[in-house]
Amino acid sequence: MFKAFLIKYGEIGIKGKNRHLFEDALVQQIKYALRPVEGDFLISKEQGRIYIEALGEYDDAEAVERLACVFGIVGICPVVLTEEGGFEKLAEDVLAYLDARYPDKNKTFKVNTRRAKKSYPLTSMEVNAALGERILEAFPEMKVDVHCPDIMVNVEIRKQINIYSETVPGPGGMPVGTNGKGMLLLSGGIDSPVAGYMIAKRGVKLDAVYFHAPPYTSERAKQKVVDLAKIVAKYAGPIYLKVVNFTEIQMYIYEKCPHEELTIIMRRYMMRIAEEFARETNSLGLITGESIGQVASQTMQSLAATDEVCQIPVYRPLIGFDKQEIIEVSEKIGTYETSILPYEDCCTIFVAKHPVTKPNLKIIRRSETHLEEKIAELVKAAIETAETIVVEADV
Repeated sequence: MFKAFLIKYGEIGIKGKNRHLFEDALVQQIKYALRPVEGDFLISKEQGRIYIEALGEYDDAEAVERLACVFGIVGICPVVLTEEGGFEKLAEDVLAYLDARYPDKNKTFKVNTRRAKKSYPLTSMEVNAALGERILEAFPEMKVDVHCPDIMVNVEIRKQINIYSETVPGPGGMPVGTNGKGMLLLSGGIDSPVAGYMIAKRGVKLDAVYFHAPPYTSERAKQKVVDLAKIVAKYAGPIYLKVVNFTEIQMYIYEKCPHEELTIIMRRYMMRIAEEFARETNSLGLITGESIGQVASQTMQSLAATDEVCQIPVYRPLIGFDKQEIIEVSEKIGTYETSILPYEDCCTIFVAKHPVTKPNLKIIRRSETHLEEKIAELVKAAIETAETIVVEADV
């Protein structure tokens, strides 16, 4: 069991004078991710690296699994940290590492040294050559392969010597919370959880709103959305989920408006309500899972019609994706199997047989005038009676 991990990050390294702010945010996300793991950890920063040292026994597989969900991390390296004591000690430590880590020595290798401590008496190339010679002497069955080795023996010479040969990929991106907050319109479908994941990957903290329509949608449909939010929360951190009872608004629109316009007008009221919650929580934009042309409500004309009611930006990270590409991401992040459970959401229940695909804004606005008698009251009631659920990843 390794007692330490070297954490590598990507984009954070080009943030100049603000880099420490992003590093600190990443450290906080790492602490949050490791909370469910039994054991104590010391997390420290040094020269473009973050270290996690275990202070006792812990489940290393669980730790790696949770770190692999932290945005901002590009690599998780189980590492041996040793004190700098000259080349002879370094060679002994590297040989001990290889002997313990690789019982089968019938492998190829390459030594890759990075000398961050410039006072070290040997250059990186000299360390590579000398260590390669020692490894061949100690383990004659091992062979050098500088192009495609089985084992890349990484040695970083810093205040401490870092020795590692494995890198578990992280998700990349930016630490959550470094790019403001957004309000995700979360349904029980495939697309919106993926949109939440992708926008969170750019450092955006998520809140979410779900439109529930009992008795046309069941409690199982609501639970499905909560379960999807839990999966997204593995990556995005805790999500405050607003559950809005949308039934009366939908029925009123159904009663007063042309049926081919139902989906567009319902979407417009969803956006209005979501924007109200966004303002309450200081969210800087709305996030949806829409993709151009995927359904009638996602044509360019339909998207323009829904955007027209919004005063804050609407972000659509999946806008140019086709369905298969979205499915592939949902499978990767673990939302797909939950998304395809057969519990209908409110949009599906009230879809028109022949929905308009190129809505005319003047006609849509005129249709909405038929709602003036009660719609403001219904929207106010929906906002005031919304349920708030704090969703965290399952531990």
